[in-house]
Order: sequence, then C-alpha cells, then structure tokens
Amino acid sequence: MSLESIQQINIPVPNTHCLDEFESIWVYPDELGQGYSQDIQLQEWLELSIAQYHLHQDTTTAFPEHRHPIQAGFCLSGHFKYRGDAVSRGKCWFCGSGLAPGGTEKSSAQSPITMINVHIEPEQFRQAIANSTRDIPPLLHHLFRSDEQVYYVRFSQITTAIQSVLQQILHCPYYGITKRMYLESKALELLALSVEQELVIQTDDRRDDGRRDRGEDRLVLLLKPDDIDRVHYARELLQQRLDNPPSLIELARSVGLNDCTLKRGFRQVFGTTVFGHLHNYRLEQAQQLLTYGEMKVEEVAHTVGYGDVSAFGRAFRRKFSMSPRDYKLAVRSRL
Repeated sequence: MSLESIQQINIPVPNTHCLDEFESIWVYPDELGQGYSQDIQLQEWLELSIAQYHLHQDTTTAFPEHRHPIQAGFCLSGHFKYRGDAVSRGKCWFCGSGLAPGGTEKSSAQSPITMINVHIEPEQFRQAIANSTRDIPPLLHHLFRSDEQVYYVRFSQITTAIQSVLQQILHCPYYGITKRMYLESKALELLALSVEQELVIQTDDRRDDGRRDRGEDRLVLLLKPDDIDRVHYARELLQQRLDNPPSLIELARSVGLNDCTLKRGFRQVFGTTVFGHLHNYRLEQAQQLLTYGEMKVEEVAHTVGYGDVSAFGRAFRRKFSMSPRDYKLAVRSRL
C-alpha cells in the first residue's frame, strides 16, 4: 500500500468532548485496519505523538527526504522496519537533527503496533542541555548536524524507568491545560532519560576506543543466553510475590544464579536494580487496579505489598504526581 492511499484515508476526527484544541487525531478506516494516530502540540517547539493501530495487511509507506528535529521514539508493541532497521516491542530510538534521507516504513499486520514519539526543535533542546556558558557537552555534539548532513540515530532497549513514563502518558487522567502541562512534563522526562542513555553509550564507546588505541582488550561482562532466561524467570518470581518478596540471595538461588550475576543481569536486561523493578512494578500494578478495578485504596495498597497505606500514598504520589485517591477520582470522572 502506498503513502498516497494512506494520506487519503487518514482524516482528522472532528472535535469531541475528549479532544483538546492542541490535539489532532487521524483514524484508520475499516478497509486498512483499526486504530489512530494522535499529534499533541505541547509547545511550538515540542510535539508528542501516540499511534495505536492494527493493520489488516502488511503496509509500506514512503517518506521523502526532509529536515529532522531531535526525536525520542518508543515501540511498546508490534514490529516494523524503517529504512531497513528492524524495530520491535521494547525498542527505542534517539535521533539528532539534520537531514533525514527518503525511505520506506514497512508495518507488519501480525500484531497491534503502539508507538510514542517526542519531537523537539534543536535550538530548544540545545538550550536545555547547555551549561551556564551555553556550551554543549562534548558527548552530545553529534546530535546537532546541519540540514545537509545525515542525522544521527541510535537504537536501544526501553528501560523500566522509560516504560513507567510511557504508561503514564497512555493513561493520562487529565484534560485541558492540566493535560497539556502534565504531558509536557512527561515528554521532557522521556528526553531526559534518552539523554542519560546516550551519555552512557557514548562514554562506553569512547572508553572502548581508548582501550583499542592502547592495545588493551575490551572487558565485556556479557550474559549467556541461559543467564538471560534465568533473569527473566527471576522477574516473574518477583512479580508473583508482591506481598512477600524474596531476598536477593533467595531469589538468586531460586533461579540458579549467584547474587552478583542476578544484580548485573537485572541492570543489563531491564535497566534497573532488582528491587527498583519491584518498586516500580508494585506501583504500576496499583495504577492498573485503581484504573480498572473497584478496590478501595487501602485494599490496593495491601494487594501490591504495602503494609503501610501512608507509605503507599507517598510512593504513588512521587511516581504519578498525585495521590491514589485523587487518581481514582480523576479516572472515574472520565468514565
């Protein structure tokens, strides 16, 4: 299917009670698939887009050469190919400014696709990361290229911290100006987490280059495939025991790893510590229960492993910027 046919059928939805003036939504017609693409203009220089759709058949879309802003993108489900790069669930990408060559995007019909993208103009991004003398950190110089230079792009894994922010965006409980302010803060948080990933990657790359220049071997602590499976199994066990989590040593023994390998594996595979993951997962489960369930806040707290309701409330507020009760009321007001 060509770009022209998609342009003809992706028409804006008229304003409804749930569509704010800074939003535009395009829907997929029945003959192509189901779903939508939503553009949210948070500032003149900052845009958030959310796409959730399921195609009836594999679709190829052509893109012309164009100027590229700074971009952070995330694939939460499905898979597609963009200019030959395969992207699937759990992948994210960080792009600099410059020239984006023309190419194609091939979307698969095998499973639903969910994507979130943040675009920011290079000058505003430059101001955000510059120091007091307006200098850009050397590790980030490659993100700023002229319109004649092909832009930089890097793919990596979505971390637990990023996944948490993505879920907050998808389940935003606000409307109007509050919604725009909330989503703007989350878009900037995604950019901050992407910058942190980029700094780590660039630092590691330069260290490796230095070792090679000195003739040193690179020290790589890679996990074996069997170890990765055991780390995933450890996460499953942890999630099954929210109300009574095992100790680190107990968890490591349960999956056949030593505690050092388990700690390192969690950081490599999930981008967080073992109990950092437990903390985030508890709160994400609590959010789901408050969104879709009929439980009282106290019942939710105990279900996800908090014996102290006050401690649960403080943790929930730190993560979601509102109390559990306020969140539940906000969700109910939308129904």
